[in-house]
Amino acid sequence: MNKEDYFISLFKNRYIGDDGAVIDKLIYSKDLFCEDIHFKREWMSLKDIAQKSVLVNISDAVAMNSKPIYLLLGIKIPKKFSYKQIRELSEGFKEICKEYDIKIIGGDTVAGDKLDISITVISTSRYPIKRKGIKKGFLFAYTGTLGESKRDLKKLLLGKKISKNSKFVKPKLRDKFFYKVSRYISSALDISDGLHKDLSRLTYANKIGVKFIKKISKEQICSGEEYEILFTFDKRYKDKILSIAKQTRTPVTIFAKAKRGKFRSLCKENHFS
Repeated sequence: MNKEDYFISLFKNRYIGDDGAVIDKLIYSKDLFCEDIHFKREWMSLKDIAQKSVLVNISDAVAMNSKPIYLLLGIKIPKKFSYKQIRELSEGFKEICKEYDIKIIGGDTVAGDKLDISITVISTSRYPIKRKGIKKGFLFAYTGTLGESKRDLKKLLLGKKISKNSKFVKPKLRDKFFYKVSRYISSALDISDGLHKDLSRLTYANKIGVKFIKKISKEQICSGEEYEILFTFDKRYKDKILSIAKQTRTPVTIFAKAKRGKFRSLCKENHFS
């Protein structure tokens, strides 16, 4: 067991284990976005950093078929930041929250040497989609394309520039597709740590194995921070799901089938490595 999973296992209860904790009709999710771990300041503008920190949290809510309504913001602001830089950060937070109709209702600030952001999103859903719900024969699929984030991260680490439209800078959320298709989905989560790692989370939760029906490159299966949606469904809903994907112009790749057995990720751990 890796250190991340070990730490989480020390707090076992019925609320922990999905992209968010479902309590009554509200869903609570939280993510950290830290300088020199998730980003370097020279890679992105402050506005981009603020926007991505919110988008990766919204991604969790979307994958659970929930709509974000409130946001709590915790932020460590470098002591040397000017008022102009602080305003730029605030504009990024406010623009994304306005786009998704989310109210910032509070949080906390502290001074430090690096820029670290902690976001808590409160969402609502009548029918939350969790990680459990896979049966033998169900199909696995993901939205969009995979591999871009890893390729662009490699470029940035080599001191090269990447497009401002890169998913590494601004994740492309699939909310319009997923809210429409949710009635046919049995389980889901967003791809934040790579397809294989997140696939291992789904299979572990359901005590099930995987039979791949499509070849996927190692660059694709190990690319983290994609924020596409990994989901499963009964094969009888395949045509309906692909029809909605076409209507919403959402690429969908069906790549595997659930079988008896176990599955283990081939990719290196992203945390505590």
